Amino acid sequence: MSDLPVPGAASERPRVAVLFGGRSSEHAISCVTAGSVLEAIDRTRYDVVPIGIAKDGRWVLESGDTGRLAIAGPDRLPEVDGSLPVLSVAHDGEVGEMLVHEQSDGRGALGRVDVVFPVLHGPYGEDGTIQGLLEIADVRYVGSGVLASSVGMDKHYMKVVFEAAGLPLLPYVVIGDRQWRLQPEQCREAVDALGYPVFVKPCRGGSSIGISKVASRAGLDAAVEEARRWDPKVIVEASAGHGAREIECGVLEGFGDAPAETSVVAEITVGADRDFYDFAAKYLPEESTRLDVPADLEPSVAEEVQRLSAAAFEALSCEGLARVDFFLLPDGRLVLNEINTMPGFTPTSMFPTMWAASGLAYPELVERLIQLALRRPTGLR
Repeated sequence: MSDLPVPGAASERPRVAVLFGGRSSEHAISCVTAGSVLEAIDRTRYDVVPIGIAKDGRWVLESGDTGRLAIAGPDRLPEVDGSLPVLSVAHDGEVGEMLVHEQSDGRGALGRVDVVFPVLHGPYGEDGTIQGLLEIADVRYVGSGVLASSVGMDKHYMKVVFEAAGLPLLPYVVIGDRQWRLQPEQCREAVDALGYPVFVKPCRGGSSIGISKVASRAGLDAAVEEARRWDPKVIVEASAGHGAREIECGVLEGFGDAPAETSVVAEITVGADRDFYDFAAKYLPEESTRLDVPADLEPSVAEEVQRLSAAAFEALSCEGLARVDFFLLPDGRLVLNEINTMPGFTPTSMFPTMWAASGLAYPELVERLIQLALRRPTGLR
């Protein structure tokens, strides 16, 4: 990796700040994604500044050592080094400007930032909070705006929007913090009506952290409490049933007035040792998960997946990119599972893999997202 640009140095190249880490349970996955994006950005076209958000919320000027941002094993996950020089974001009336706060209490301007690439996953980053901060600072950024990011992160309101748009979903129940504390039996009865098995999830989580598959009411309370470790708001979803297939599709915003584009459709097949597509199946290399890109589907089914993916992207007013996940039921029906406005983004993650199979290689995908962000104004649009 090339040296960092000198703070305050003039450059005709656009300056890209890659923002990663964060306070959510997906901190490590964000670091992994950042390592891949940092490697892929063309340094002849852009100055690149790696900015990490430590687990305690401090923003730091990271070293940019991409090797340190890889998963070394199930118990060796990467994280942002919170001891590095601390940063803040300032706005001078025309452009966003990052300021370095040295630990010695000195202050130096890092210089103009033309666009932020926020590869943050989960709450406090993917949920509209960072997007709102960047809007206030008048800094352009990759990906969806405040509303789409917030709704896309909250599985409850995401489903409300999708239902309003007429998109097909499985039944679900939302258990709020107050409901579970004051009316637990009513919550249990509502879940019973879904029929078992069910999947219990943190409503605003990702990477399958805190998710449990529950076979009967006997296991429900423990699963809800596990989900509540990560989010006081819990969603319980009906199972797609034995034989359902997990199908995914990538969406990219078009330039100008061009419509959104969809990738080839892919399928995830989880190994027999897993009940569902959990954290280990997603991220640990020794797992037996199989990704079929493209999926072995009838052309009409693949086309319907692409149509529904574009419709979901538009329903939330997404920008930049999204990955849309489906279940193909044994009776041939497609149901929408969720949308991810900042999907996993390593070269082997599903979103880049689908686009590579569609003819857009990883470095070109990163370039396109940066160019989309540079051409998009901040503010109301």
